[in-house]
Amino acid sequence: MQWVLAAVEGKEVMGTRRAERLIRVTQALFEHPSQVCSLSDWAQAWQAAKSSLSEDVTLLRQVVEEDGSGRIETYPGAAGGVVFRAQVPPARQRAFVSEMSDKLSDASRILAGGFLYMSDVLGDADVLDLVGRWFASVYQDKHVSVVVTVETKGIPLAVSAARYLHVPVVIARREHRLTDGPAVSLHYVSGSERRIQTMSISRRAMPEQARALIVDDFMRAGATVKAVSTLLGEFRAEVVGTAVFMATREPVKKLVEPYFSLFTLEDLQEGEWVKVRPSAPILGQTDFG
Repeated sequence: MQWVLAAVEGKEVMGTRRAERLIRVTQALFEHPSQVCSLSDWAQAWQAAKSSLSEDVTLLRQVVEEDGSGRIETYPGAAGGVVFRAQVPPARQRAFVSEMSDKLSDASRILAGGFLYMSDVLGDADVLDLVGRWFASVYQDKHVSVVVTVETKGIPLAVSAARYLHVPVVIARREHRLTDGPAVSLHYVSGSERRIQTMSISRRAMPEQARALIVDDFMRAGATVKAVSTLLGEFRAEVVGTAVFMATREPVKKLVEPYFSLFTLEDLQEGEWVKVRPSAPILGQTDFG
């Protein structure tokens, strides 16, 4: 929030009262992404004129859109308000994918069986926040009503994306729990382990006819994501997108198309080398080399 206020102050000389309002407006919008914030409620709580708050929102909109950190939408009428849609600035995107590609292309990360160790990266709160924000920005116009993931490694990513989309998270469990109540289950063949597995979703957790975004940490052929999509069909849900942290280059043809991934695992040679490259399109940069 500090950089936003610094940018705003650089545009004009402000009085103390306006600076305080801008702090409140910025904090309210950034802490409640994808939520409608009422100017009337702000005016009453902060004892400010709605016209003044509208001017503040206009100034803030200009700053965040110039920086690429998001967009601010306004809705007229008694039930209207202001909504902040979070994005990741292009410069931050480039720095992140460059840093992560180098970090993940470390041969010491290769585990027995040809797996890549990513638990430290996916346990970093800053990484999770940025990735969730990025996922949300890609699908923010798809009217997502629920984020769905498979336990366990995809859960933190799903929670982060759901926060920026302001929707609930539904977890497809590997094993059904009595505390979840009645559930719908599905058997499928795992793409990585090539064995039959089971997943289930609680009937109470999953709303009917939802618009679902599937989020996961890793995708090889897409068998797990395909199974989630099939399971969601039992709830008459529409899958509006699939976002993964990393996907493998092979097989090129996945069971799920299209999908969005931040990184591509090109190849690895156990005990020798691994190559990870950025795969997400970035504004002003479509060739990662």
